[in-house]
Amino acid sequence: MRIVLLPGAGGAAAYWDKVVPILEAEGHEAVAVELPADDEAAGLPEYVEVAHAACAGAEEVLVVAQSMGGFTGVLLADRLVREGRTVLGLVFLNAMVPLPGETPGEWWDAVDSEGARLAAAEAGGYPTDFELDAYFLHDLDEDTRALLMQGGKDEVEAAFVSPCDVEAYPDVPVRAVAGAEDRFFPLALQQRVARERLGVEPTVVPGGHLAALSYPADVARALLLT
Repeated sequence: MRIVLLPGAGGAAAYWDKVVPILEAEGHEAVAVELPADDEAAGLPEYVEVAHAACAGAEEVLVVAQSMGGFTGVLLADRLVREGRTVLGLVFLNAMVPLPGETPGEWWDAVDSEGARLAAAEAGGYPTDFELDAYFLHDLDEDTRALLMQGGKDEVEAAFVSPCDVEAYPDVPVRAVAGAEDRFFPLALQQRVARERLGVEPTVVPGGHLAALSYPADVARALLLT
């Protein structure tokens, strides 16, 4: 089985650096995809082209998508199914779960992401104003923070206005994994969206929005659940 790992906004494959060796030790082929997030001409169709190349030659593929990568994940799984390829599943990790036709830019208001974030911040006693440390880096050690910041890119507008251009989700098993301490997409938000849009209950793992870096073993185990 090839596990294709899609990152969120910024497109950094390094997000998966700690998970890949764990998956490989379990006997799987794991490919972390670097998406062209800083390319002004690259929207979701271009992201899917890059992700599709990572599936070349694989007989069975498990698609895993983190955060904004959820949009690319749906489109990639749909393309593979239409090609007659075997997609073992589509797993959303702390992800934006799109509706057919929805853009990433529309998603925030459609699920009231901001309202959920503010309510969780007030209840949890951390800043309501977005701060990178408070929302993304709060559960990472110093070495991991430094590594992540070195490879970071700014997500350009093109992807945010690209639609999830499918009529319906592909006919593959779909699962969701949610970080219990995710402050950007709080657990309650992820549970609600997964129930409403996927009809599933998320598997809860420790960690925040970047749980694959803070709790890689727990995330790897959750990805391999069947």
